[in-house]
Amino acid sequence: MNGSLPDHHNWPQPGLLYSEAVRELHATIENDWDSVKQSACQTAAGRALWKHVVHDPLAELFAGETHLNNFYEKIKKDLLNNAREVSGVILAVRTLWFESKLEAAVNSFGGGAQVVLLGAGMDARAYRLECLKESDVYEIDFPEVMQMKDTLLQAAMESINEASQLTLTAKSLRRVAADMRDEDWFKKLRESGFIPEKNTIWILEGIIYYLPHSQAMGVLKTIADNCRITQTVLLADFMNKQSTSLSATNFHFYSDWPDHLLPSLGFSDVKLSQIGDPDADYGLFHDPHNLFNKLRGLPRSIQNHPDDGTPCRRLYLVQASGSPNQTISRE
Repeated sequence: MNGSLPDHHNWPQPGLLYSEAVRELHATIENDWDSVKQSACQTAAGRALWKHVVHDPLAELFAGETHLNNFYEKIKKDLLNNAREVSGVILAVRTLWFESKLEAAVNSFGGGAQVVLLGAGMDARAYRLECLKESDVYEIDFPEVMQMKDTLLQAAMESINEASQLTLTAKSLRRVAADMRDEDWFKKLRESGFIPEKNTIWILEGIIYYLPHSQAMGVLKTIADNCRITQTVLLADFMNKQSTSLSATNFHFYSDWPDHLLPSLGFSDVKLSQIGDPDADYGLFHDPHNLFNKLRGLPRSIQNHPDDGTPCRRLYLVQASGSPNQTISRE
């Protein structure tokens, strides 16, 4: 990628080729779901509107017209104002980072592994990533989210335009209806066919900071315990404390030092990146004075920018791994 972005006249618009059944389903989402559940559709909208860098043919279906149009208007406004960061760029970079690290992890396991997407929302990787063709994929989310996802796919099968995108790429896919805030989510995962002794890649993308602290730590500890049994990889993004102030009602859990937290839980190898780092840039930050470069140049311990006093809101992209013969003792 060369870092150039389309202008507001040429930015790819959503197709909006929806059947009446799909429109009715999205009306239910907009009327009945809270903001946390609707964030799954917002994420899909971001992927759909950054389709010049993110290939996700099902994103428009899962986003819905309202979320697509709202996101598109934000992007147009940013481009017209020559914003240093265009709406959705973090989401695009995050998506590309997770998929790059997922592919590398799957390949390190020889192609076959279990992949667990916690808080999967409207993720469609099981339908589009070739690296998952020998992997068993498990998606976990609220029961109503998993049910709606199935229903949207069924409705889309009636459309010739969508049917070709509905072929599963992964070896298998199981949807697990569970609330990660409840202690029985791991039991439900096992009941769906998950094998703790099999090499596993866990994906916590855009989800951990929505959980209260005790529940988030419980999820991380459950995953870390897997390191004692088999080769385990965790891919996750963490907000620092200042970032949670963006939405005090939705964001709860934070870690200023996830690369210290995860080893204390039992992971033996942790690598941390910030948006804009060499492996988390993808040529998408065209303005050298963008927010992320400003933050990367400051020590992570600084909470407010010395130039203007604004909060240093950081998003950390973290890869952690462990195995029975490498697991370190907990502090």
